[in-house]
Order: sequence, then C-alpha cells, then structure tokens
Amino acid sequence: MLPADEYGQRLQARESSAAYHEKIHYRCGNFRLVIFLAAGLLAWMSLHSHRLSAWWLVIPLAAFLTVAVFHSRVLRRRDLARRAVVFYANGLARIEDRWKGTGQTGDRFADPHHVYSADLDLFGRGCLFELISTARTRMGEETLAAWLLAPAAPERIRERHGAVAELRVEIDLREDLAVLGEDARVGVHSEELARWAIASNRLQWPPLRFLATLLALLFIASAGVWAYWGTITPLLLVVLVEGAIMYRLRKAMKDVLHGAGKALHDLDLLSGVLARMERHTFRSPRLQQLQSELTSGEAGASQAIARLRTIGDLIDSRDNLFVRVLDVPLMYSLQLALSAERWRRAHGPHVQGWLQAIGELEALLSLAGYSYEHPADCFPEFVSGEPSLQAQALGHPLLPSSSCVRNDVRLGGDASVLLVSGSNMSGKSTLLRAVGINVVLAMAGGPVRARSLRLAPLQPGASIRINDSLQEGNSRFYAEITRLRRLFDLAGNDPPLLFLLDELLQGTNSQDRRIGAEGIVRALLARGAIGLLTTHDLALTEIGSVLETRLQNVHFQDELTAGKITFDFRLRDGIVTKSNGLELMRSVGLDV
Repeated sequence: MLPADEYGQRLQARESSAAYHEKIHYRCGNFRLVIFLAAGLLAWMSLHSHRLSAWWLVIPLAAFLTVAVFHSRVLRRRDLARRAVVFYANGLARIEDRWKGTGQTGDRFADPHHVYSADLDLFGRGCLFELISTARTRMGEETLAAWLLAPAAPERIRERHGAVAELRVEIDLREDLAVLGEDARVGVHSEELARWAIASNRLQWPPLRFLATLLALLFIASAGVWAYWGTITPLLLVVLVEGAIMYRLRKAMKDVLHGAGKALHDLDLLSGVLARMERHTFRSPRLQQLQSELTSGEAGASQAIARLRTIGDLIDSRDNLFVRVLDVPLMYSLQLALSAERWRRAHGPHVQGWLQAIGELEALLSLAGYSYEHPADCFPEFVSGEPSLQAQALGHPLLPSSSCVRNDVRLGGDASVLLVSGSNMSGKSTLLRAVGINVVLAMAGGPVRARSLRLAPLQPGASIRINDSLQEGNSRFYAEITRLRRLFDLAGNDPPLLFLLDELLQGTNSQDRRIGAEGIVRALLARGAIGLLTTHDLALTEIGSVLETRLQNVHFQDELTAGKITFDFRLRDGIVTKSNGLELMRSVGLDV
C-alpha cells in the first residue's frame, strides 16, 4: 500500500474515533447531570421528608464516581485520537508537498556563520529540518540538528541505514510517540535535567532522613497532646527545633529544590517516550544497543523518570497555601530535598546516557518517517578511494515533486570541478543546493532525493547565500572571502571537502575575479577537494582551458519565445552561449 493511502485510511479511522468519543463525552456529561439531579432528589427525600434512609445517597455517589472515571478515559481516548489526526494530516501534507508551516522549524539551530547551514536551507520555515523532524523532545531535535550540521563516519552511517530501514515501517511506534504528552509541542529541558542530575548532593548526613521523619511524627503526636490535654509546650518545642534545622539547611535545600526548575518539567512526556521505547522489540544492532542503555540497575529508565516526576509534582505543590503552613512542622521541603538527592545518587549518573539514547532514537525515527513518506528516495552507497560523487536523477527534496527537475551529476577524477554557466534564473544555484543538501542527508544517515547516489565521504562547504552585514561592518565581498578562507581550512581534512561556490567573487572587478577564481580553484584542488562553482560571467569560463584536466564546463540554457523567457532546468555539457540579462530587463519595462 502506498504511504499516502496508508495515512489516509488511518486518518479516517482516527477521525471516526475522535468523533465517536466526542459523542460519548456529551452523553457522559448529560448522565452526570441526571445523577446530580437524582442525588438532589434522594437527599431531599432522606434528609428533609425522611421518606428514605440516608444510605440511599451512596448509590448516586458511587454512580457519579464511576461515570467520572469512565468519562476521564473517554476524554483521554478522544484527545489521543485528535493528536493522531494531526499526526497523519501532517504526514499527508509532507507527502503531498503541503508541509510548509506544519512542523518544528529548528530556528534555534540556525547559524549564519556555519559553512553550509544557511546556504543549504537547513533550518527555518520551509527548510529541511521542518520537512524531516518529528521529534517530541529537545534531545531528538538537537541530535537530528547535529547530524545535519556535521558529517558522520561511514561505519556510523551504515548503522543508521540499518536502523532507519527497520523503523521505516513502524508506523504504530511513530504514532504512539506523536500522541504522548498533553499537546503536540516539543518538551523536556535536557540540558537542565542532565545538569541537575549530576550536581553534588548537599544533604549527605545519614541520620538526617530519620531525624526529619521522627520530628514530623513528634509534631503530629504533640498536636494530639495539645488537642486532648490542652498542653501546647511540647508542640512549640518540636516546631522550634524543626525551624532551627530548616533554617540551618535552607541554602542546601534551595540548591536542590529551586535548582530543579525547568529540569523537572515535562517529565511525563519523557517517561512516556522511555516506556514506549523500552517495550518495543528492535532487531537492528544499533537500536538494540540504544535500548539496552535505557536502564539504571534493575529499574528501567521510564520507572526512574516516573518517580522523579512525582518528586517534581510534590516540589511544585509547595506553592499551595495549606502546604506552606505545614512545611516546617512536617519538614516537607527537607523530606523532598532528601528524596531528590536519594534519586540523584541512584540514577543521576545514568541520566545523560538516557537523554542521548532517546535523542538518537528520535532522530532515527525522524529519518525513518521521511524515508517511509518518500519511498522513491534511495539510500546512498559509500565508496572508498579518491573524492567522488555520482548521482542519477538528482533532485532537490524541498521542491515539490511536480516541479522538481532532476539531473545527473558526476564529480571526481577528470571532472573534479564542474563550472556551471548559465543565465539568470536558469537553475545554477538550485543545482548547487540540490547537490549540497543531498550530501548533507547522505552524511547524516538518511535517504537522498535521487535514483542512485554513489559517493566517497564528503564534508560540504558552501558560499551561496553570502550577504553583507551592517551590524558586523562587513561588505558582501569581505563576507565571501572570509567564508572562502574557512573552506580552504576545511580542505585537506578528513573527509575531503565538497565546495559549492555560487557566482564566485562577483563583488570585485572582472580581472581580479578571473585571477582570484582560478587561484581559489587551484588551491582547493591541490588540497584534495572537489566541487561545483557557478557563473553567469562567460569570461570566467576561460579558467576551464587552464584547468582542463580537472574542470568540466556544463551549463543551463533558456529560450526566448514571443518575449517570454522559459527554462527547462536541464544540465548540459559545455559553456552557455547566450545571456538573458537584457531580455529580462526589457520584459519588466526597462528601456535598455
């Protein structure tokens, strides 16, 4: 069954389930109203007219509680069905190229100074991260972003391929994770939780827990003495001792309890994600290894986090006025601080490993979802040896399939550099971005938008979307040569550099541009790099005659028919023979 058909059937089923439970919800509300009225009638008959025993009131009370429990379950199932509707609706939007604005954009990972992030549209609305990410936790988002921002080793990529291939068909698992939590937002503050979990314990005196419990019991006993015999002195003495201890330990308790802050928020979501991952049966070695890391002694990570969530709820309850009144007498804050520190001693060292495992599992699930929804996209094949890239029917994954024109691209050997010439809007920059973003996907362990892709491991580096900066006081030309210097520093490292240079050195005069472009390409080739550069300046194509053994000229062309310019976006061998600049200016009414 096609992914769109599978999603469509599941969407209809979840919509029907949501509608059914919504109907039951209204019926439960009406039934509770009837029970309330019946209880009022029985109360009048038993307490006012004395026609019935007061014991009859137990019947509507029991019925009300039963309906309330059933009603809460109905609401829970309705909400789960509604979230599943959103999950499958978003999946269909991605399949049908209607996905912009439906997912997390990853804006917090955007870095304008990264060597390809902004140039290849990794983060932001309508960018690659929004298309791929289905992570529910910040750890999942952070792991996926890290994979997109830095190439992985081939052996790690092959492990991810095996995991993605297994997870691709696990639609139920992806749905179960998507509907967890109170809403569809991304939760869990991983950095704060990991930092809090490994912080030093301040309340380490062994008898302190026994003393706190003993004093709380003495308070209750002395309160009974006061109530029965009217003697308040024991009560005051106990409270005085408790207050002195609490005051003495106030800073240590604050470090534990106030330090929890964001760390203990959204733990119900984290506990649910952990529990679902723990009970799933994985076959891939990497997935099995990640699952095995979700333990702490004999307890599973989900149970430990569930206990921590309870501690966090109790910490939040200290804002209650009644709890505040009894805080000192019952040593409430101290008891919570001791419980939190006991949890940290038992599980704190494991938390970072749990978060990393969940982050990787969610990143793999994101790639698996993308792979399932785009079954024509293939996994790349990695080869050893000299830097190379051979792609058949390579397309840009952010373009709608209906308008995406695919091209074959070959880099390496005698064609270590492709010099792409062509007129404005003919597709030169799009080709660079298509090559770059597919290499990013390949080096992250995901599928690529191509019929086939064979490549040696590569480190992408781009100078495509370079602008001047008023805040930093840099011109466009200075920003470009600064980026080029960074790419030059990357060249010669492992893996080799794949450079993508759009309109190279267009911020300077023609002579400097010609000499500078040739020198830059020579230097990059000397350091083992391969890549593409584009130009609409035909003079720049002359460097092909100087580097003819390593550089191949290719081009895009256009057609002018009845005053209208059309493009087919097909890559052809050789140098473009015409320009459309004047035609474009005339088409918008400029007198040139």
